[in-house]
Amino acid sequence: MTIFSVRHITAYRYRREVDFGEHRLMFRPRDSFDQRLIEASLTTYPEQSHVRWIHDVFGNCVALVDFSRPSTELRFETWITLDHTPQLAPDIRIDEAALTYPFSYDKDEIADLAPAMQRHYPDPGDEIGRWARRFVRLGHPTETGHLLMTLCYAIRESFVYARRQEHGTQTPLETLYLRSGTCRDFALLMMEAARTLGLAARFVSGYVYVPDRDGSTVLGGGSTHAWCQIYLPGAGWAEFDPTNGIVGNRDLIRVAVARDPRQAIPLSGSYDGDGSDFDSMTVQVNVTTRQPWIKEG
Repeated sequence: MTIFSVRHITAYRYRREVDFGEHRLMFRPRDSFDQRLIEASLTTYPEQSHVRWIHDVFGNCVALVDFSRPSTELRFETWITLDHTPQLAPDIRIDEAALTYPFSYDKDEIADLAPAMQRHYPDPGDEIGRWARRFVRLGHPTETGHLLMTLCYAIRESFVYARRQEHGTQTPLETLYLRSGTCRDFALLMMEAARTLGLAARFVSGYVYVPDRDGSTVLGGGSTHAWCQIYLPGAGWAEFDPTNGIVGNRDLIRVAVARDPRQAIPLSGSYDGDGSDFDSMTVQVNVTTRQPWIKEG
């Protein structure tokens, strides 16, 4: 077990005072058997007039924040502390009937899994499907776990991670053509590739712990992070981070899950003004860790 602390600051600056509409934040981690929230706090500038909490359709915690006065700056600072238990790839225990690909989901689960199995983005030539099927052994049994790990590692090894200023997520075809993208782009590519194979996949937004920022090869630190989950009978929703080639939840802190990246945006909102009133935006994320205190004797 490890204790993670996450400090996340997002600041918007404007060339004149503007009024702010409601803002929607996803920063509170999902409590589960492998991560448990200890503490969470939110401060804003200007000070929020009202905060309302809801659960969205996926069960994610969402904070809806209102402001009562205009400002030239809008700043959100969140802190979370949680304990985290790594679940590594060898612990992914798949039902015997699903150990080799292809397999079928239980009919009682398909009704709930169906939206996550459907492809969400145009691909007239089935290029994503043809690319994904390269990892299936023709004429021989294909181990399901090996297939997905190979797909995850292929993105890690063959694509170039590149931050960009543009908002949103590339389509899977764009990422496949460009062979580069952000963590959100890589997660979506793996999701759509898995869906072409008849598997249920969903998007995860959260944070990644980078053990050594100076010498680490872990990508996606310093901002929010994204990866995906694939549903495997017996193992449930298994974590795959194609940006870093991580299988399992090691160093990954889940905040939100969704069927599509557009449903798990960490922070969104509006202001009353012209587009030219916006000046700049900065994001800072620091993830630190410590071992839990253990009483002796």
